[in-house]
Amino acid sequence: MKTNKNQPSLTRASRRTVMKGVLAGSLLTPFGLVHLRAQDSQMSNSSPLTSASHTQGISDNEIVLGTSAAFTGPSRGLGIELYRGAMAYFQHVNENGGVHGRKIVLKLYDDTYNADPAVENTMKLMLEDQVFALFGYVGTPTVTRVLPLLKKFQEQEFVLFFPFTGAQPQRQPPYGPFAFNLRASYRQETAGLVDNFVGIGRKKIGVFYQADAYGRSGWAGVREALSKHHLKIVGEVTYKRGEKFTNSYEAQVERLNRDKPEAVICIGAYAACAGFLRDAVDGDLKVPIANLSFVGSENLLKLIVDSQEDPGEYSRYLVNSQVVPSYEDLSLAGIAQYDDFMQKFNPGLPPQWADSDYKTFDRSFVSLEGFINARLMTEILQRIGPEPTRGKIEEAVFTIDNLDLGIGEMVSFNEARRQGLDKVYYTIVDRDKNVFVPLREGEWSKVF
Repeated sequence: MKTNKNQPSLTRASRRTVMKGVLAGSLLTPFGLVHLRAQDSQMSNSSPLTSASHTQGISDNEIVLGTSAAFTGPSRGLGIELYRGAMAYFQHVNENGGVHGRKIVLKLYDDTYNADPAVENTMKLMLEDQVFALFGYVGTPTVTRVLPLLKKFQEQEFVLFFPFTGAQPQRQPPYGPFAFNLRASYRQETAGLVDNFVGIGRKKIGVFYQADAYGRSGWAGVREALSKHHLKIVGEVTYKRGEKFTNSYEAQVERLNRDKPEAVICIGAYAACAGFLRDAVDGDLKVPIANLSFVGSENLLKLIVDSQEDPGEYSRYLVNSQVVPSYEDLSLAGIAQYDDFMQKFNPGLPPQWADSDYKTFDRSFVSLEGFINARLMTEILQRIGPEPTRGKIEEAVFTIDNLDLGIGEMVSFNEARRQGLDKVYYTIVDRDKNVFVPLREGEWSKVF
């Protein structure tokens, strides 16, 4: 990350002034510290950040990473499961001495998958908490609002690692230099879905998308992919971010039915996309319905299974793209390790939201992604060395070349490549077991 040497550094007093200006008139989201200690599997809420020994999120025995994500609200399953997967690996690291003798600590704030709280949380993490780096954010509408802060305070050399979004802003100028991505992009996911649908003769494709930056990013990907086949989107409908499964999506279904799509690609979160699937099948829009990886496949399927007498009648139309391999593929060393650590550590909800009625999953695509994120984050921290500073981050990341994480795809970074993985996978539902299973190349025409 290139820094602006002419930009004055922020004193403690000026940081407080900036915070007051940004946060004036608003209430801070409650937060807690998650501290993974080596002596047991429990997580402490005690905060070491009040200690003067922390500089740039580093002390003699801790490295502090900051997270803003959805831990409450209709999309809470995304933040919770991503966190749980990361915790399974970080706890293993901490119980084995940490990184160069330092435990990895996560400072967590809830943004409910909304931009304003995400901005407030990030300001606190950077200017007040002074974490080492930002890690594991969730969502395009949140991340796109946070990126300008990283640019504004670029002299502080904060970097956002592995956000749970495939959108473009953190992958291109002017904000690309302030983030590292691991997952494939939404453009890659939507292109793969379009190519496979067109390949089996389903050329009339409609779109159901969230009316915000995330939805528009996916919509643009579908449009671009179709244009390469000299095709256009045949019909499109939207919904507002935060809508629930219990809402009605009959109006969207009715409108799409008039356009007679042969497949629909959804760009949304699990609650709304599950509701749309329910109403689409009930409304006789019985065509393949695809979702991107962000949707939270297990959460979506659970809503259908728990609410329908014959869930298979609905899930038979699902095809979801993923950016990590199937967690059932234990032939891959990284997946076997994930399976082992999730059973061994059984990470729960963050303590400050432990009274939530959210039911966790033993395994999921989202928690697997969090696990892989944490494994790579640990590798980077190792490569930074025993005297870490933010200024050493990029150099350490750029030493990663064909790194094997045990998932069947090597990871590489360099100055021209700030995204580690490119592969996209496809899954359908085994209706006997109500679980997602791989959809292999060549099987699309048999299934749809």
